[in-house]
Amino acid sequence: MRKLLLATASAIAASVGAAHATQSEAIIEPAPPPPCSEELFRQFDFWVGHWEVFATTGQKAGENIISIEENGCLLVERWRGESGITGQSYNYVDLATKKWRQVWVSAGATIDYEGGLNDDGAMFLEGEIAYPTGITANFTGKWTVEEDGSVRQHFQQYDDEKEEWTDWFIGIYKKKSE
Repeated sequence: MRKLLLATASAIAASVGAAHATQSEAIIEPAPPPPCSEELFRQFDFWVGHWEVFATTGQKAGENIISIEENGCLLVERWRGESGITGQSYNYVDLATKKWRQVWVSAGATIDYEGGLNDDGAMFLEGEIAYPTGITANFTGKWTVEEDGSVRQHFQQYDDEKEEWTDWFIGIYKKKSE
């Protein structure tokens, strides 16, 4: 009986040791990388910050705050124009297409477009703008980092009647002094 108890105790100790070894191995396995940490998800980070935005005439157009949220998976834009007009956008990598996508919402329009970095390193998105009147048009947005660290934002809307692209807004983003 004593031999049976010793054999049972040894078997239990061996299985506990094996289970402990398996748990220890699982603990020291490298953790998976955080979500959205790949380079693709960082391509639009140059736009992150608190900005003053100026028209090409030098007149202040408004302020924009771009923040990284959802563990690096989302850029959120919060715009306030000098006239009090506001709007927000969600900017993210569409996991199905691996393209950047922006959805802009304001009282004056919604914009839904996608794209990515072009050959010059600028973020270029294309899609559609829709107005409360029901009118829609093809639309593009381009964000370019300038040598001085500012960001040039250039929006164009396609005019079906003239069959040409027209400037919708050109803004120069300058980091706001803290």
